[in-house]
Order: sequence, then C-alpha cells, then structure tokens
Amino acid sequence: MQEFKIPELGENVAGGDVTRVMVNVGDTVAREQPVLELETDKATIEVPSSVAGVVKEVKVKAGDKVKVGALVLTVDDAGGNGKGAAAPAQAAAPPPPPARPEPAPAPEPPKQAPAPQKSEPQKVVSMSRPQKQAEPAPPPPAKERGPAAPASPSVRRLAREVGVDINEVQGTGAEGRISQEDVKEHARRILSSVGTSRGAARPAAATPLPDFTKWGEVERRPMSNIRRKTSENLAHAWNAIPHVTQCEKADITALEELRKKYRDQVAKAGGNLTVTAMLVKVLATAVQRFPQFNASLDLQSGEIVYKKYVNVGVAVDTDRGLLVPVIRNCDQKNIQQIAIEIQQAAEKAREKKLSLEEMSGGGITISNLGGIGGTYFTPIVNWPEVAILGVSRGVTEPVWRPSTGAQGVPSGVERPSGTFEPRQMLPLSLSYDHRVIDGADAIRFLRWVVEAIEQPFLLSLLG
Repeated sequence: MQEFKIPELGENVAGGDVTRVMVNVGDTVAREQPVLELETDKATIEVPSSVAGVVKEVKVKAGDKVKVGALVLTVDDAGGNGKGAAAPAQAAAPPPPPARPEPAPAPEPPKQAPAPQKSEPQKVVSMSRPQKQAEPAPPPPAKERGPAAPASPSVRRLAREVGVDINEVQGTGAEGRISQEDVKEHARRILSSVGTSRGAARPAAATPLPDFTKWGEVERRPMSNIRRKTSENLAHAWNAIPHVTQCEKADITALEELRKKYRDQVAKAGGNLTVTAMLVKVLATAVQRFPQFNASLDLQSGEIVYKKYVNVGVAVDTDRGLLVPVIRNCDQKNIQQIAIEIQQAAEKAREKKLSLEEMSGGGITISNLGGIGGTYFTPIVNWPEVAILGVSRGVTEPVWRPSTGAQGVPSGVERPSGTFEPRQMLPLSLSYDHRVIDGADAIRFLRWVVEAIEQPFLLSLLG
C-alpha cells in the first residue's frame, strides 16, 4: 500500500478546504493525475497524485479542512512495487527469538512495605505548610490607574477595535484630548516597531458583536479561505500603509475610437481589447519613468526595493471574491498580447484554475470597476506594493474646448473663446504609500498617465 498526503502547496499556505474529491474507491489513478480540488487562502487548485495504483481508501470528503501532510488516500500499487519492497524486508527479517521466561519478582519484605506509607504523610505535611502560610498573605494591590484618558466614546470604540490601550495614546488636542487620528498614529507606530510581517499587523482582539437574534432571524455562514485571507491582507495593508488617494479625469474619446477600431482584430487572436488592457500598457511605461511606483518598502533593513521587472496585477471579480492575477513583463509586450493574457487569466480565475504562482510577483495593481459603475473610489494598496490605480465608469460630459483665437471681440475686452464639446471622460483614482511616494510625484505620475491616455500615439512613441 502507498499513501498520498497533501504536499507543499506554496509559500505560507498551510492547508485549505476540500471542495471536491475527484476519485473513488476502486478507481485507478496515475501519477500527476488530479485527485483533489482544494480551496486555499489564495486560490482554488487541483492537487495531483504522487502515487499510482488502485484506490483502496479515501480519507477526506468535500467540506473537510486539511493541512499539509494530511492523509488523502491509500492505493494498491498496480505494479507491485509497494508489496515487492515490503516482502523482502519481511522475509529477510529473522523471526524474533522466543521470549525467555523471567522469574517472578520476589515479594518485598513486609518490613519495607510501610516505607512508602510513611513517606506519603511526610510529603503531604510538607506541602500543606506552605499552603497554610500562603493563605493569609493578601494579594498584591491592584495597579492604580490615573484619571480616565480624555477621549470620546467613538474614539474609545476605535481603540478597542484596533487593539490599542486608550490610556497609552498621546493626545494632540486641547488639554491632551485624544482624537481618532491619534489612535491610528499610535497603532501605526506599534506596527512599525514590530516590522511589516503579515502576522504582526493583525488587531489584538475583535470586538464581540451584539446578539442580532433579538431583532429577528439571522443566518451565519463561515468565511471561505479566500475571503478570510483577503480580509487579513486588506486589514494589514490599511493598518501598515499611510494611504493617500489622488483623483483625476482622462479624456478617452480618441482611445475609445482606437479600441473599437481594433477590437475585432484582437478578438480573432483570442483576446478582448478592453480599456484595462490598454491601461496596463500605460502603467508599464509609466513605472519605467517613475520607478518609485514599482517598489516595495523594507522596514527591517531600512531600504526601498526597486524592481527592474515590470509586472502588473489585474483585479478580477469572481463569485469567490477578488483575485489578482499578474501579467508579467508588460514592458516587453504589445497591447494585443496583454489583452490575450488578461482574457486567459480572467477565465482561469473564474474557473478556479488560477495557480498561486500566477498571482505572485506584482509590482503595481489596477482595479477597474467601470463595468459595474461608480464615479471615484479609494482602492487599498496591495501590500507589499506601494501603488494601485482605480478605474471607474467613463461618462460622456460637456468639456470646454478653447479655440485658437477670438474674432470680433472689441479691443481691451477679454472673453473666453471656444465651445463645449461632448467628450468621454474616465475617472481615475491613484492610491499610494506616502512613506515611499510624495504627493508631488504622485500627481506627476497620474498626469503622465492621463496624457498617455489622451494621446495614444505616446504609447507607440515612448514604448
């Protein structure tokens, strides 16, 4: 018999939930044949077998939580290798010699029998004396607290939610009054002191919920591994990174004309020419001119890591939550190649076939909610990256277009010359890590992106 156990699934992946068992007792499996579908905290993956033979036992079922090393199934090696390896060992092992009868232990002399009885009372007495002496000793006095910290109930609630002792927070308001910003800053200092590891950024404790059943019927559902990991990662990013979001609009009228003109050509090649695909190319060019946007902050060494490769993550909405496949080496690919890869990655994500490796190694992320709606939003930076571009729905609106000059205007009178034109405008939201990126650099980066969108020729001219 051979055993198949859960193998190593990837970095920092300890296990997952069994969503489907793909073999039954009596089936014949081959090596590298998928036998189990597992939902980890990063993706749903198919686990291939490392053994071959006829399945004799299946030790897991759908819904089980398993860890790396857990037994999944046992197989009878069809080639007899398992039995053949065990049989010679059993045959070669000589039978153990018959056990020699040992003489019965001699009974202890009666005079030694009471010895333990005498020692036991002595031990009881010696143990009871310290207890009697300790009883009258009063407990140490409770540590006296000073006056209550000057903070409103909402600020105290925030401190409890993030696991901060309100009495340790330094207030910056009048007479030392504590604000919500003071609590957040105190939490950031704690997080910085313990480093930027994922586990160190979790809140100390969660505030218990009220009993909602007092007001009506409720339903509880367990969080999926992906939802739980997403929650942990976003909480870490929000607590560890001082976020700033810059917003701007881009005129995509000309870009839309090009997209509609060439989308059939890209579709024949197997891709979908979307605004996202075109923006990925824009970002790939932008981060080469602004390298601080393709970096990571290492607090432990006090260094900024600048990445020489250009990988862009693209957020994909699925029925299991948000997944972020990474398009690699975008600076070396044209828009059609990028469009094809995004299409393939999105299909994999929705069909639960996206591997952990395909979601690793990003340098900057783009999140496009324009297909659903909205005007602006504040995306959370995908740690350990330092920037993310949020895209909302493009809308047609009147835009003032100045003319080259005014005619018939009396001398000495200044009047604006031009006209309103319908233009399709795209709202953009750039969130970034203020520890690495200054506000002036952020708006320069965003303006460069806008100009590249409004003048598509720049993509061909500059890369």
